[in-house]
Amino acid sequence: MGLPLRMNNIHAPTVPAGPSSRPLTNGDAKHLSFSELQAKKDNLEAELKALSGVLDSHGVNMDTPLTTADGFPRADIDVAQIRTTRSRIIHLKNDYKDLMDTIEKHIHQHFASIQDTEDTTPASTRPAGMLGDFIPEILEEPFAKVNSVVAGSPAESAGLKPGDEIRSFGYVNKTNHDELKRVAECVQGNEGQRILVKISRRAESSRRQELQLNLTPRRNWGGRGLLGCHILPL
Repeated sequence: MGLPLRMNNIHAPTVPAGPSSRPLTNGDAKHLSFSELQAKKDNLEAELKALSGVLDSHGVNMDTPLTTADGFPRADIDVAQIRTTRSRIIHLKNDYKDLMDTIEKHIHQHFASIQDTEDTTPASTRPAGMLGDFIPEILEEPFAKVNSVVAGSPAESAGLKPGDEIRSFGYVNKTNHDELKRVAECVQGNEGQRILVKISRRAESSRRQELQLNLTPRRNWGGRGLLGCHILPL
């Protein structure tokens, strides 16, 4: 009793650094179009930014010691959350590096294919305005539903309404929301900054409206939390 815990590894993340242990979302990135690769890049950058915000909220970075001088875990910070956040940052940075390599190869292949097409196809036979990598926007499957919205809250100001189904919340979607934990993480890491929220809303005649809202989490709006709404997983 009273001896410092043997926690020489407490500064390290919960898993070792190195190649990512999880596949990139939506499968093998090599088979995605350039538009999908760019969207994945934007999502990774947004999540890394939010995770950095989580560390900032604790007043630490990736190298801040998590033990006291005598070897005890620091009591002024949430050591477990910091280690988990650091671990995810390492995984995402590895994913980001792999993704950028794939994007670079895709760009080279894309321009090579354009050159081959120009060499073999007469200009008069090409449809005007055709883009080599154009795909229509694919709607993501909803993963959460707005249960209630408080009057005067940031959620109400953004235009959220009870019954709205959330297709994406910043970088969070059906594939990675982790029982809505990522939504809370996204909100905490983006306080005072706009988050793009894509929703589906039931309209007249059983039709649905697809809307994009800008939601800014903030304190001191007169109620609890940063959003002022309650959402449930679907």
